[in-house]
Amino acid sequence: MSDEAVLRPVAIELPATAEDDPRIGHLLGPSERSWVTLVGFPSDEGVRRNGGRPGAAAGPAEIRRWLYRMTPDASSTRFTRLIEHTHDLGDVAVTGALEADQEALGAVVAEELASGRFVVVLGGGHEVAYGHFLGYARRGAGVEILNWDAHADVRPLAGGRAHSGSPFRQALEHPSGACRRYTVAGLQPQSLASAHRVFVEAAGGQAILRHQVGTPTPLALLDAIEHDALVSFDLDALDQSIAPGVSAPATDGLDLQVWLRAAEEAGRCRRVFSIDIAELNPALDRDGQTARVAALTVLRFLRGLASRSAIPAR
Repeated sequence: MSDEAVLRPVAIELPATAEDDPRIGHLLGPSERSWVTLVGFPSDEGVRRNGGRPGAAAGPAEIRRWLYRMTPDASSTRFTRLIEHTHDLGDVAVTGALEADQEALGAVVAEELASGRFVVVLGGGHEVAYGHFLGYARRGAGVEILNWDAHADVRPLAGGRAHSGSPFRQALEHPSGACRRYTVAGLQPQSLASAHRVFVEAAGGQAILRHQVGTPTPLALLDAIEHDALVSFDLDALDQSIAPGVSAPATDGLDLQVWLRAAEEAGRCRRVFSIDIAELNPALDRDGQTARVAALTVLRFLRGLASRSAIPAR
């Protein structure tokens, strides 16, 4: 691993189960034979800077806690094999210096992509998305971004500093020109400034409102991708009855079936090489409800990924 990116191992207590009832946490494999990498970014400094409710720094650990105890898909040996070739790198050892932490995450993502691995980044506030993007920019690779979100997150920097509302403006304005297109779907009209919509569309992107999203939308958006792509899942796009544990809960947010379809179709899409999941705030959650949705989002992405012909069947 690059000296620029310091990682901290994580330890998650696994449930005791019978030998014939393994859970995902029991099946994760070593790094040397992995096809998929999990990495956590336990930062909510960007949320603080953006005036949101902090707590998302605890998100990666809570996502793992629920993901690790889930049972692999018994109907698919390919899925089980994929999990056996998935490795958890641990967390980026964040310092609170957000810009440096985002660069560190970018170094990790770049190295994993260069090794031919798919990457799943566990946030953290939505500042995670810019660090995720930097992994592509560091490699000199063009990337499209599809963001499922109630907010466009293209606000200007605050006093020259990054925050959770600025990651996609930063990606679009990055001097590398690596961001080839930005699409955001699930936007709440009452949370979308006209200037932000104009900014996205002027850059050649799409800003899709909540009422324009239906069951066919995820596949249609993924089919339209023309370059390598990353997908960002901000949990605050979901209705607050489904995802109460976020910094900014949504009234009339996306329904769960559309969201999970978006995750699974992202796994199936041959253009998608990484995802991140952002804004889980365990301190604001109810009975682990949002955390379970976050974990299931990762699982459904992996299930879709297992269906790709590039993943060996045995």
